[in-house]
Amino acid sequence: MATRKKQPTQRTSRPAEIVREYGPFPGTEDVAGVTFDGQQVWFARGESIVALDPKSGALGRELAVPAHAGTAFDGKHLWQIADDRIQKVDPRTGHVLGTIPAPGGGRDSGLTWAEGTLWVGEYRARKIYQIDASTGAILRTIESDRFVTGVSWTDGELWHATMDDEQAQLRRVDPETGDVLDQLDLPAGVFVSGLEADGAGLFYCGGGSSGKVRSVRKPKP
Repeated sequence: MATRKKQPTQRTSRPAEIVREYGPFPGTEDVAGVTFDGQQVWFARGESIVALDPKSGALGRELAVPAHAGTAFDGKHLWQIADDRIQKVDPRTGHVLGTIPAPGGGRDSGLTWAEGTLWVGEYRARKIYQIDASTGAILRTIESDRFVTGVSWTDGELWHATMDDEQAQLRRVDPETGDVLDQLDLPAGVFVSGLEADGAGLFYCGGGSSGKVRSVRKPKP
């Protein structure tokens, strides 16, 4: 298992552009993870995963699956953190097809799919893990210098959400070293719980206890 320690670097830092806010939604006390399936945003809200139409803002299907942290989509299945495990979920039926152990043992905070593997954040440990989706084995560990609250791969770039001292950020990092290459600062008081890109210029961000989902403009290369 390789560990890449985060080294201090100079990076671009700028305000994040919030494009739209969705919610708060009835029955949603906390947004715990988000993903995007190409058409819908799915977000975790404790005891279910709910689909959100990003154009209309309307809620759609709801899957009765324990959903306590990060959510991901692999092109066919949803993956959902629940306590100390990661569930593989059929989005058509809501059936849990299998589980693997979560690397943070219940302290996990973000989830995304990339190149056949899962990437998982561990909040207080300030780490991101690349894991085998079949076994849960840790393949790589990247260290951050801030709490990790969401993870996303897009356009060959690794981004993660952070929180420290009441300041949330979206950061692009080097997947080999953990060096911070770009940084978007969210407004004071805005928390990010879960992060996923749509591949078309937007990030979707969970809003934690606000019960909201927000879209944020992704910087152009």
